[in-house]
Amino acid sequence: MSVLIKPIVTEKGTAQNEKGKYGFIVSRDANKIDVKREVEKTYGVSVTSVNTIVSIGKPKTRYTRQRVVSGHTQSYKKAIVTVKEGEFIDFYTGI
Repeated sequence: MSVLIKPIVTEKGTAQNEKGKYGFIVSRDANKIDVKREVEKTYGVSVTSVNTIVSIGKPKTRYTRQRVVSGHTQSYKKAIVTVKEGEFIDFYTGI
């Protein structure tokens, strides 16, 4: 299974792309070294730093006609990758 699951393409993430920082959702058991190797191999850029964040799922409750349905959103791990100055990753080429 791949370390990188998908890139984070949000308004805030796109603003960070101009500074050389790119966000990815990664597998829960991936560490910073694994993420760095995978990004360098996949996108052909030099990675200067990797920051990881574990986002815990939030509890959600929905009130239906029959009953109250409780659950929670899925937990996931994010990695913010900083690339060498002058290099960039293009997520939009295949669209």
